[in-house]
Amino acid sequence: MNNKLALRALLPGALLLSLLAGCDSKKTEAPPAATDAPAAQASKVEWPAITSAVKKDPAVEARIEELLARMTLEEKIGQLIQPEIKFLTPEDVTKYHVGSVLNGGGSTPGSNKYATMEDWVKLADSYYNASVDKSNGRIGIPIMWGTDAVHGLGNVIGATLFPHNIALGATNNPELLKEIGRVTAIEIAVTGLDWDFSPTVAVARDDRWGRTYESWSEDPQIVGDFAGKMVEGLQGEGGSENFLTNNHVIATAKHFIGDGGTLNGVDRGPTQGDEQHLRDIHGAGYFSALESGVQAVMASFTSWDGTRMHGHKYLLTDVLKGQMGFDGLVVGDWSGHSFIPGCTAVDCPESLMAGLDIYMVPEPNWKDLYNNLLAQAKSGEVTAERLDDAVRRILRVKIRAGLFEKGAPSTRPLAGKKELLGAPEHRAVARQAVRESLVMLKNKNNLLPLARNQKVLVAGDGADNIGKQSGGWSVTWQGTGNVNSDFPGGTSVYAGIKEVVDAAGGKTTLSVDGSYSEKPDVAIVVFGEDPYAEMQGDVGMLAYKPRNPVDWELLKKLRSDGIPVVSLFITGRPLWVNRELNASDAFVAIWQPGTEGAGVADVIFKNAAGEINHDMKGRLSFSWPKHPDQTPLNKGDANYDPLFAYGYGMSYADKNTLGDDLPEDGPKAAEAMDVMEIFNRRPMDPWQLEIIGFQNDQMPMNSNTVKASSLMIQAVDRDVQEDARRVVWNGSGQGQVALSVGNRQDFINYVNSDSALVFDIKVDAAPSATSYLRLGCGSYCASDIDLTEKLKGFAGQGWQTVTVPFSCYPNSGANFGVAQPPAEFWTQVLAPFSLVTSGTLDITFAKVSVVKGAGKDVACP
Repeated sequence: MNNKLALRALLPGALLLSLLAGCDSKKTEAPPAATDAPAAQASKVEWPAITSAVKKDPAVEARIEELLARMTLEEKIGQLIQPEIKFLTPEDVTKYHVGSVLNGGGSTPGSNKYATMEDWVKLADSYYNASVDKSNGRIGIPIMWGTDAVHGLGNVIGATLFPHNIALGATNNPELLKEIGRVTAIEIAVTGLDWDFSPTVAVARDDRWGRTYESWSEDPQIVGDFAGKMVEGLQGEGGSENFLTNNHVIATAKHFIGDGGTLNGVDRGPTQGDEQHLRDIHGAGYFSALESGVQAVMASFTSWDGTRMHGHKYLLTDVLKGQMGFDGLVVGDWSGHSFIPGCTAVDCPESLMAGLDIYMVPEPNWKDLYNNLLAQAKSGEVTAERLDDAVRRILRVKIRAGLFEKGAPSTRPLAGKKELLGAPEHRAVARQAVRESLVMLKNKNNLLPLARNQKVLVAGDGADNIGKQSGGWSVTWQGTGNVNSDFPGGTSVYAGIKEVVDAAGGKTTLSVDGSYSEKPDVAIVVFGEDPYAEMQGDVGMLAYKPRNPVDWELLKKLRSDGIPVVSLFITGRPLWVNRELNASDAFVAIWQPGTEGAGVADVIFKNAAGEINHDMKGRLSFSWPKHPDQTPLNKGDANYDPLFAYGYGMSYADKNTLGDDLPEDGPKAAEAMDVMEIFNRRPMDPWQLEIIGFQNDQMPMNSNTVKASSLMIQAVDRDVQEDARRVVWNGSGQGQVALSVGNRQDFINYVNSDSALVFDIKVDAAPSATSYLRLGCGSYCASDIDLTEKLKGFAGQGWQTVTVPFSCYPNSGANFGVAQPPAEFWTQVLAPFSLVTSGTLDITFAKVSVVKGAGKDVACP
């Protein structure tokens, strides 16, 4: 049934204008107590009853009841538990009747980034065989394995990686989404896995959110149009013989609901708006996904109306399962239940009672959750009715997916077929998506498309960097720490350009810094955001690299040399790039194109006959800001005044109207900010983390764990996933951890403003030797504060906040090697935060910032 028709039957005409889209179910319960949603009750609205393409089958329902009647309480509880592969053995699967397993972003068999296809299938087999073991009277219910294939199978080396959702939204091609889903399902099936935690159907409303690139659009119309098609591609068409065959996988609509609408775009924050807004804006993707028969919905980390979504009975049970008639399963997100007040990762019956069916519990002590749920089921705190309902839903999805009949993963038709991973026909789909997603914002003097037989300079740090162009969720969770060889079969933007130009008799020169010996006819500069994923991608404003103008300077230099400049901008969100736009003759948002960078060259160059090869088809699915603080900025807002409106995008036939005179008065300079964040869940641009061992082995932190000769650093959880860094010194010699930058920074304004370095630290093992807090400006240029006694006092005391006034740092003039005024030191800061010791030490640090006025009347360490 068409969603709009369903809503027309339900709602008055005036309300239909604000809606863009839209089961057999039991009677809905009343909304829960006041803690759930007082405002929701005050402005309660009706949600559409969705007619799913997947109908309830009496034979399936009878089979569910037969299994349920035979299951022990222990077997039922096991179906609710979803551990992570790092902490699950086949023996655990049998003993605890584990119903599902996941691999997190960057998690691989044996924690080996380069795990082979055989490794994946072998591990899948081991879990499956353990789950169907019927010894000791076990029923033997097949396990299912879920993975985050959000733009292709990101955890597996060699997979096809598609442009991220923000790029796909610019294509306005729903049928392409269906094809992308189909290809993704095939590549997942090759590894023996069953379940994709995709699609993300968020409607991102504040572009500061670090997951904006996972959203197709700020407009629910596009999200509603795309979600159902992606589900059909992944699962096959509901109600057909093609549904959940061996070529398909279970799909998941996520994150229910309102993950794209949080306050200030902060990940996992409170979703804004009343219930009608929640439905009309954030519901669109769920309406079409449910209509297409999506079998799983993932709960959001966010809260709405004061209640965390993992514990929101009204929305999970009354709305999703009741009013909308969803009969599949609701899975949690990465220990999201632990955020409910009064809950922990291993003790949260409230989440199950609210409507969660599967706990995603990636902690090593997940067995404690199993034991607690078992005890709570026996005591009645978890009711038999709710437990059975959850298990029914899980069994229903497993039966519909054919898991009882498909056999071990290695026996399935696609399992282990290496030729299908990154197959040419799959890459062709991704390349098409790249071509259709490019959005041209400027084309002065009709510079584009370019003739092929020219001298072409390709510059910028994104030119020959497949990891950067792929963004987050690419081999690693954050997409960092990768090199081109980690994407076998992939093509960088530069490689695609080189193939086209060289074949036409032109000349291609790669020069990241833009230097050249022979003046080129044109310069193509590829630059933009570095990879990031959830939480660590959140930003405070939309200015592009406000404290690091290196890309802007490169563009200006090339223009000053009289070279036409084409800017290819890698980004996961609209950003304030007025300076870069002014310094470019042509400017194209290429988003995060994934592994098929050659798709860019397909569009920006003419064909061999000198005609347009592929036109610029992409149109903005997000509004583009005129000012760096212009957010939220969405189509339909009062006083809507973007630089580029929603739907903007030039074709080659369009006349350029953008000059070189956009206002460049952007954000305050770094030295004028009252608070300069240096580390907040990740190093803040332009700062980078590195460790230096006693053998002078300097190692940037480009993966979850990095080791040098005398110390190691690891991303760990404090409040949320990987928001802190643990550093362990082994005592073999001097070691240093530092937040540093390549270009010296001027801190003199902070020195003159009673500023202080403020950071959070936890000491798990006290220092065995003198330990220093160092503020450095290069080799033999540093100022050290002895922090030994303070660190010893912190040992075993949990998290502490340390404030170190800049006035406490010793005069460092002598360290320059010549007599210089102390002020000279503060204009050349390279590392405002580093810790140095030669002994053993085990610390974890979190937020690091420089704060004006924080040093006034504060004693020195």
